[in-house]
Amino acid sequence: MTTRILPAVGDPDAARAVTTLIGQLPDAEPAGPVTDSTQLVDTLARLAAESLDELPEVVLVHERIGPVPALELVREVALRFPAVGVVLITADASPVLFSAAMDSGARGLVTLPLGYEELASRVQAAAQWSAGVRRHLGAGAEAPTGPGGTVVTVSGAKGGVGTTVTAVHLALAARASGRTVALVDMDLQGGDVASYLDVQFRRSLADLAAINDITPRVLQDAVYVHETGLSLLLAPGEGERGEEVTDRSARQIVSALRSRHEVVVVDCGTHLDAAGAAAVEMADAALLVTTPDVVAVRAAKRVVRMWDRLQVRKPEETTVLVNRHHRSTEIQPALVQKITGTRIAGVSVPAHFKELAAVVDAGRLHDLDARSTVKQALWALAGELGLVKAAAATPGRELVRGGDRGTLGLRRRGAGR
Repeated sequence: MTTRILPAVGDPDAARAVTTLIGQLPDAEPAGPVTDSTQLVDTLARLAAESLDELPEVVLVHERIGPVPALELVREVALRFPAVGVVLITADASPVLFSAAMDSGARGLVTLPLGYEELASRVQAAAQWSAGVRRHLGAGAEAPTGPGGTVVTVSGAKGGVGTTVTAVHLALAARASGRTVALVDMDLQGGDVASYLDVQFRRSLADLAAINDITPRVLQDAVYVHETGLSLLLAPGEGERGEEVTDRSARQIVSALRSRHEVVVVDCGTHLDAAGAAAVEMADAALLVTTPDVVAVRAAKRVVRMWDRLQVRKPEETTVLVNRHHRSTEIQPALVQKITGTRIAGVSVPAHFKELAAVVDAGRLHDLDARSTVKQALWALAGELGLVKAAAATPGRELVRGGDRGTLGLRRRGAGR
């Protein structure tokens, strides 16, 4: 049986050495090395979208891969692509690292400098394990993308553009379609999800920050189950505790939530910190909210460029949502797309704040009337992002274009309009 091997090695010299050695393994089919964690995950996601059979049997992760630390990358690959055997290449052969690698989901560990016999043994074991998993899944099974579901981050170009309202209603739409949904408030110093949903709860993200192994029981204790069925993981009530949530803990928290929910919506706020950057990087979809005014659009452009410089997210992988849109506004979505270099959402949210005022003031955003054009647009956006089950759309209704270009309304079939 041919074993397809994908090396993930950042250093060019190390990549050549690894590729040369695995090329000597019997029945090995080495792929060209990927140079960073983002490229590895993107490559596996693309292959998984085609077919389970397209995925390599073994992935070799070098300890100096970046920007995501090697163990975190191993954990993410193991969670999202469980039919792939991951082997860690490291100079540290200590029992502590070995245990950490196994806990992260690695199927083996190879020490530097590389030796043929050890590498062959670890690759063979990982390949056999991968083949067993695939037989269990079935030859015609759909490629798994992890034991959990879709992660969507919602970020604001600047304050006051509607980031939290958007995140809450994306989560509500997904939940209404029958999916299990977690809503995470990762605006660590100014999160308002609790205020919008009338929640008082003492547990928060900060309580999970120092925990190395987030078990289902630990996660359950930190999550508040809202009356709508949403699982809420809130920002700390004391803003200074937000510093306790690092990029590493953010990755562990999002991965743990993803493993137990079909949809995870993360409100990242408007301030980019290490935790928010980690969430945006590992998300399946990253939404950036702006309003159609010069200041906000310039801010959106700055955010997109910063994400690109920090290798958090490429512009073409970012979706921009235009909020408070009106057809008479000088700045239209097409212009926002041209300025930011991103993909623009097919839905724009109309400028009807009066519809929101009463429920926002009451802290009952989930009670927003179904006839609200704002709610209709945001729930249509959830459909565009693939967060809702198509068969679970509002019964007896269909999506139609609203009065403003780019907005969506709901019209009953047979209404005679």
